[in-house]
Amino acid sequence: MSFSPVLLQVVADTAQMAATAAPVTKPAVQEQLSLWYLLKEGGVLMIPLLICSLIAIYVFFERFLAIRKAMSAPTDFMQRVKEKIVEGNLNGAQSLCKNYDGSVPRVVSKGISRIGKPIDHIEKSMENSGKLEVYAMEKNVGILSTIAGIAPIFGFLGTIVGMIIMFYNIQHDPAFSINSVAGGIYTKLVTSATGLIIGLVSFVGYNYLNALINRGVNKIETSANELLDILHEPAHR
Repeated sequence: MSFSPVLLQVVADTAQMAATAAPVTKPAVQEQLSLWYLLKEGGVLMIPLLICSLIAIYVFFERFLAIRKAMSAPTDFMQRVKEKIVEGNLNGAQSLCKNYDGSVPRVVSKGISRIGKPIDHIEKSMENSGKLEVYAMEKNVGILSTIAGIAPIFGFLGTIVGMIIMFYNIQHDPAFSINSVAGGIYTKLVTSATGLIIGLVSFVGYNYLNALINRGVNKIETSANELLDILHEPAHR
């Protein structure tokens, strides 16, 4: 009995050493989601969504540059044209128009080339030329509107197809757990989110380009009216 305190002390020290030497199990670190992982898990319908996004980007920047180029003209362009016409230097006015590659100079040049004919004839020729310029600016802009409509549909279709496949697997695989169901749902919703984002960006780009085109149309109409006013001035002197 006299050795019992010593034995108890030995047992306690041994237990303490064992606890110290035992490996500490760290809780599992939750895997962080990456954009690439989500896009990869979206399924095969992510391919047409990718194609839609690439087309939308190309069309937007191509049309943006083309419209900006069509609207390029100095702020004092019509004032300089007026000076040439008042001087009677129609060739100089034509040369001034040809120095700039824009819609306004081309329309004004068409009107100058008809000087000497009735005013309504000049006005009609500039109107027809203006329609061609507007048509050139609007070329392919409608593609953005189409993508804005079909991209969300592709996204919803991808989600629906993914959900159908997932529920089919649940029905035929008893080992399916609630975690598998949750994982399948959030990955399949990626296509819907992607489609909505592409559609929203395409819609904004489409309206922005239309605003630029409307601004260009106003500049063409204003310049054409200024030329007609210049041609009317001698008649009132």
